[in-house]
Amino acid sequence: MRAATRGRLGGTLGTAGLVAVLAVAGCSTSESGNASTGADGAVAPLAADAAADQNHPGQAESKAGAQTQPGAPGAESPANLRVDQRSIVYTGSMTVRVKEVDRAAADAVAIATGAGGFVGGDQRTSSTGDAEASLQLRVPADRFASVVDALAALGKQEQREIKTDDVTEETLDLAARISTQQARVESGRRLLAQAKTLSDLVMLESELAKREADLVALEARQRRLGDLTALSTITVRLIGPEAVVEEDEEPAGFLSGLRNGWEALLATLGVVLVVLGALLPWVVVLGVPALAVFWLTRRRRGRRTGPPVPGPVVGQGGTPPTPPTPLTPPTALTPPTAPPATVPPARTPSAPAESRPDPTD
Repeated sequence: MRAATRGRLGGTLGTAGLVAVLAVAGCSTSESGNASTGADGAVAPLAADAAADQNHPGQAESKAGAQTQPGAPGAESPANLRVDQRSIVYTGSMTVRVKEVDRAAADAVAIATGAGGFVGGDQRTSSTGDAEASLQLRVPADRFASVVDALAALGKQEQREIKTDDVTEETLDLAARISTQQARVESGRRLLAQAKTLSDLVMLESELAKREADLVALEARQRRLGDLTALSTITVRLIGPEAVVEEDEEPAGFLSGLRNGWEALLATLGVVLVVLGALLPWVVVLGVPALAVFWLTRRRRGRRTGPPVPGPVVGQGGTPPTPPTPLTPPTALTPPTAPPATVPPARTPSAPAESRPDPTD
């Protein structure tokens, strides 16, 4: 009995161990199959995403930009930001008339560097009274107003123009796009590490390179925008005491057209007077002697020929006209007379013809 019981127990344990081994093997096979299926299944959505980006380049950016909309969850509306939290680009231009241009330019550079900025451009023209200097200064945005006032105090301010551009919404939009693009780049890198076939590897590398290029372009735009908001630009023009400032053009209209036409007429008359003034000396020097010579020549010809003799008047056709016939007074009517009778002449007898000899005789 004991031997039979031990045999049955050994068979039961052996069967249980075999089942356990098969179960473990099946689980490992299922896990490996699921892992490979997951890697292959992740490549297909990436390929579809790449095709969608190629057909619709702005779709990914629109999805990222949707996060910055006021109603999007987790997005901060630009209208709710304070003034000190907004991204504003300040630009200004001004014209200042000074006594010494070079000295004033040096003072302007000192003002900009003292405020923590630098000189972005410097262009100068030297002359006695028409000297001019054009400086492009980059100063911190929080010191913009104080620097502008300090530059205006260098001399007599003749022109000032300040512009602001609120780029808060664009800044938030760029930040959201960069965050989304970074996530797409990371997912592409993970899928590239799990690629199994050569075709998947080539496709993933191409898509990853495109996503990285888009990310670099967005980051460059963000840096440029950050530079414009952090440092404001001031263009100051320093002119000498005798320099002429060009006035801005007036908008087109009836009065401006009338003014331009009057100015054109005056300019034309001025040109005509200049030409006449240039020709007058030549007319006096050459015209007076020529007129005197012509008068003397004509006078001498008149003395030699004498007075002209009147001749017959020649009519049309080169023949002198015939004098008109005098009119005779009308005569009294007389009764018609009969014509005289004509008498026929008397017929004289003719002489007898002489007889001629007959040639036959």
